[in-house]
Amino acid sequence: MAYEPQYKITSHLVQILEEIAVFREKIMAATIQVPWIPALQKDARARNTHSSTAIEGNPLTLEEVRVLEEGQKLPSATERSKREVLNYFAALRHVEKHANKKSFRHEDIFKLHHLIAADVMDQGKAGGYRTMQVRVGNHMPPAAHQVSPLMREFLEWWNERSAALSPVISSAIVHYRFEDIHPFADGNGRTGRMLALWELYRRGFDTHHLFSVDEVYWEKRQLYYQHLDLVRKEGNDLTGWLEYSAEALHLTLERVWNRAQHLAIKAGPEKTVLRPRQEKLLNLLRERRELSPSELWKALGVSRQGAMDLLKPLIKAGLVRKVGSKKLGKYVLGSEK
Repeated sequence: MAYEPQYKITSHLVQILEEIAVFREKIMAATIQVPWIPALQKDARARNTHSSTAIEGNPLTLEEVRVLEEGQKLPSATERSKREVLNYFAALRHVEKHANKKSFRHEDIFKLHHLIAADVMDQGKAGGYRTMQVRVGNHMPPAAHQVSPLMREFLEWWNERSAALSPVISSAIVHYRFEDIHPFADGNGRTGRMLALWELYRRGFDTHHLFSVDEVYWEKRQLYYQHLDLVRKEGNDLTGWLEYSAEALHLTLERVWNRAQHLAIKAGPEKTVLRPRQEKLLNLLRERRELSPSELWKALGVSRQGAMDLLKPLIKAGLVRKVGSKKLGKYVLGSEK
């Protein structure tokens, strides 16, 4: 039986979607002027990691999460709390690298879950569907033998029919349906929120990876759980959940806009306007972390001089820098250590 989400498009949801569209356009227009993009990306990565792991009880503060991201030691923290955070960073990098993925298979879900849950599972196996019954508060998810067929139906809907919806709506549906099935013995919350983020990335909603909606969920954690539970109480009607998720995303965009304005003011009057190949260059460095000069110009399909013409304004703006020796050096993003 095919999965078909049930919901109504209310006037309130339409209003939120319209306001989200306005904010997103403002942010996307502002990102043409980009001295502060790497700082916002790094900030969003840390906020996503901190909030999504904190929802599940991780005790580390946002500042401690930033310390771990920088590769520094955190002797006061337990090994498990550090591993949860480092796993989530690894999963985020994986999603960023595969942001444009067109379709999903069971194996893609297994890979993501393994990155998130390896060495931090209380029960079950990382990267494999559960073989036991689990309980989540008042919710009794489907029996273990139902998980694989339900996930197959869910993936068919995601791959074949979700594209007809606004990415704001499809992301919220992906989030809820995954949590409802609860396909793993542990780590479902983090994985479901990451999949929702992945949907925003692959649908082109957050092309620069600046949004951290999990931060809003974490700040009012009980409200987040209440809205997940409310869907079941209302006979699997997703309307309230869609409105709540859209409101959370709306607040996230407001915050990103405010942070962008703050960073733009700090950056001063000089701004760098990205050309298409420069944006491709930054995306390559984001995916691969570092590239030699020859790797860069081959990937961009330009001459050595052409690559330097693209690089010089980015280096001047602090978006890219060269590390290592003059002959053997490589280029990295300005925000990378």
